[in-house]
Amino acid sequence: MSITEEQAAEAFTSGPPIILAPGPRTTDRTPPQPNDVWELPYGTAWIYHGEGNDQLTRPVLIADGFSAGPSDLALTWELLEHGQFPLLSEIRRRGRDVVLIGYHERSASILKNAEAVMAAVIEAISRRAGDHPLTVGGFSMGGLVTRYALAKLETDGIEHQAQLYYSWDSPHTGAWIPIALQAFAHYIKKLNPGFSDQINSPAAQELLCQHIANWDDKPATSDKRQAFLRALEEVGDWPRARQTRLIALANGPETGEGNGIAPGADALTGKGATVLGTKLRTQSEGESQVVANLRVLTTPNREVRTQGLPDIDGAPGGTLPGFGILADKLNALPALLGFGVANPVREHCFVPAVSAVALREPATHDDLYTPITDEELEETHFHAVKFASQSETHTLVTEELSAWFLDQLP
Repeated sequence: MSITEEQAAEAFTSGPPIILAPGPRTTDRTPPQPNDVWELPYGTAWIYHGEGNDQLTRPVLIADGFSAGPSDLALTWELLEHGQFPLLSEIRRRGRDVVLIGYHERSASILKNAEAVMAAVIEAISRRAGDHPLTVGGFSMGGLVTRYALAKLETDGIEHQAQLYYSWDSPHTGAWIPIALQAFAHYIKKLNPGFSDQINSPAAQELLCQHIANWDDKPATSDKRQAFLRALEEVGDWPRARQTRLIALANGPETGEGNGIAPGADALTGKGATVLGTKLRTQSEGESQVVANLRVLTTPNREVRTQGLPDIDGAPGGTLPGFGILADKLNALPALLGFGVANPVREHCFVPAVSAVALREPATHDDLYTPITDEELEETHFHAVKFASQSETHTLVTEELSAWFLDQLP
């Protein structure tokens, strides 16, 4: 059975969109009612008082990460509270107040969403009872948003009173979405523009170490990323106030041991008639590497090649089920439409461990897989870092990382 573009497009708009980000919600648990809600420029904050506090007393600000559309702070609550470790409850049990910061549009520029964080910092200082210092940071992109926000406040001559800045699996030297996935997103843009729009969004381009705007582009550092890095440099790159301690957590190990995903492996293969011939592969090193064959509705089979990129899908670091997210969406479409796929590899490295601690650009195999030494860590901007014992899901809240983080709170 052959289908039309109109039928395919209609099918893609049914059900959840393709969004490369942690989630969706997996339980029906609803978060408790916040003690307060702050409307911010380009965002919103939910405030939860710590145990024994009847007002904001010892604030811990937590900024949301990258996705598409407005922040879902109920999902943020679930990921931080109902995963492997109840982080929010433990923060509050220690008498600290939780300030969850979301954005009106998570794919907007990091610089734009930093305005929400700057406003939240100022609001927290004005509403706080006493003079206990702030803790400010975030998960994934949230660590970059808060990094810029604190540095910008300092540049503007505004005291942020943050004694602790933290980033949890934040891509300081770049995040990675496989070129095969980016190419597929752009190839089906006429059928499903949302997937391509997320890849081409300001935030995605600022985060990714390698980006393509069209399926047949050559991977490169986006102009938007270069502009973001220049903006960071203009505010001093990092918070530099004498009282501010900088820490980082990584959902990958420092040992250089990869996550087990082999380079050049078939990750997603078209089985239905509409996508027969489509094949997405994990990234290999070397010149003229085939990472994708693309055929959706059309007769030609388009080939996507890369060169000079490292075998980054298997690198140590926080993983994202990008191939799996796409496969689940395609396999959820009506079988008669012919979009069924096999999905031997669901995950890929999203934030290399070296990026989470701002140590190396993820440009070569050695950059990614060489063990990280204590001597190297002394050269970073962080006063302390904590690695996971093995590569695990990006921003996963484990007891191992959480116990260390809680001990750092002022």
